[in-house]
Amino acid sequence: MIRTGRGRWSLLVLVIAAVVASPVAAVAVRAATAGTPDLPRGVGTMTLGTVVLLVGTAAGCAVLGVGLAWLVSAHDFPFRRTLGWMLVLPLAVPAYILGFVYRASLDFDGMLGAITVMTLALYPYVYLMARVAFLETGPAAYDAARTLGAGRARAFRAVLLPLARPSVAAGLALVMMETLTDFATVQYFGVQTLSVGVYLTWKGSYDVASAVSLAVLVLFAAVAVLALERVLRGGARFHQRSGRGRGLARRELRGRSALAATAVAAAVAIAGFGFPVLRLVGWAVAGAGDERFDVLDSRFFDYLANSVTIAVIAAVVCVGISLAMTHTLRLGAGPLVRGATQLTTFGYAVPGAVVGIGVLALSQPIGGTVATGSVLGILFAHAIRFTAPAYQAVDASFQRISPHVTQSALTLGARPSRVLARIHLPMVRPGVAAALTLVLVDAIKELPLVLLLRPFGFSTLSVWVYQLASENFWEQAALPALVIVAVAAVPVAMLLRTSRPAELAAPVGAR
Repeated sequence: MIRTGRGRWSLLVLVIAAVVASPVAAVAVRAATAGTPDLPRGVGTMTLGTVVLLVGTAAGCAVLGVGLAWLVSAHDFPFRRTLGWMLVLPLAVPAYILGFVYRASLDFDGMLGAITVMTLALYPYVYLMARVAFLETGPAAYDAARTLGAGRARAFRAVLLPLARPSVAAGLALVMMETLTDFATVQYFGVQTLSVGVYLTWKGSYDVASAVSLAVLVLFAAVAVLALERVLRGGARFHQRSGRGRGLARRELRGRSALAATAVAAAVAIAGFGFPVLRLVGWAVAGAGDERFDVLDSRFFDYLANSVTIAVIAAVVCVGISLAMTHTLRLGAGPLVRGATQLTTFGYAVPGAVVGIGVLALSQPIGGTVATGSVLGILFAHAIRFTAPAYQAVDASFQRISPHVTQSALTLGARPSRVLARIHLPMVRPGVAAALTLVLVDAIKELPLVLLLRPFGFSTLSVWVYQLASENFWEQAALPALVIVAVAAVPVAMLLRTSRPAELAAPVGAR
């Protein structure tokens, strides 16, 4: 007889899903029952600023990401392989750090400056998605078009680009969601967006009702972005017919063409990663030799400890939730539990401002002290935001375990908790390690949630960088910013190590 005992595990997943969904539900219910929304002044300007920023950043990332992916995937030129992975490195520089570096170095502001910086920070999402699509989805169709007489440019526009549309749309959706969440970068450039409005409204008046009204607009914008992504996909689904793609046949560039290709790729990589990192190192060195302030003062280690503590606890909580969900699914959960599992991971698609205001709205009936009087609110919000990447990593490891292993253990009388401890957990350790790393990095970089929910006198490295940069203390902000960049480089290095593209097998010299 099989003693699955999955009822208690299913109940646990349902409770987790209800808790995780509660902040966003609180925002929706609060807005629906509030009658006429009490919107703050300037909401029209904020909405227009949000739309222009979203459209401008998406357009810039589409051009830069798709163009560079095509250049690196379909052409051969000096330093192509090195530049190919260097173009991913801007992912390690959070937009708010890139923003203050450019704001201080070039002294330009306004919407154009914000769009430029956001594009440099976020284009790798589109670049990576498009490059994988070019390398693994399109070669057969592209070669067929070339065989039928189409030129390279025509084959790219008529065949390869439409095939890559779902991937490009997914990359653009990520770009727009990140843009929607950001409010530190745009503040450096004096741009008013809805996320900025949520933060300023809460910090200016501590009026949850007004902040909720703006948070609902941010939530509507997020839903619109996800709907737009579906429209851009157009229901398209493309599948690789057999095995790993062999990659596009690359055309060898020579002379001025090769020099121009190298220069363009190098310029983008330097602008997105090389220049800001070197600038931060220069400021840190200059700050270390300046007697007016101490770069390594006691606050640096206190805030570093706060960041690491929050990140470690958040990572353990998110991975624990993920293990509970994937283990329950493996026990044979029904549609209700499967739906609850998906609901638990939607927090990553909700802008941080909405999650933060939702936690505040939930805690207001008890005085708001849970959210703003301790770090409990920050940890709760982190669990909502970062359960999704942890779940994806753990679930990927679970997929490699045969269901027969679980069923055999249950048939032999093992309890679900024993199956988890003695069978599942040892077998998914790589996924658990990856999940812990991903959440650690995301939590250390996180800024909006900490700014909205931190108790008085509490700070982290990300908040400290934001505050110092806002007051033009570039040299003092450099060292904590470099620490954040170094930590953020970890998942980028993991990505580069595990995503050896099919280009290595691609022939060179095709015309």
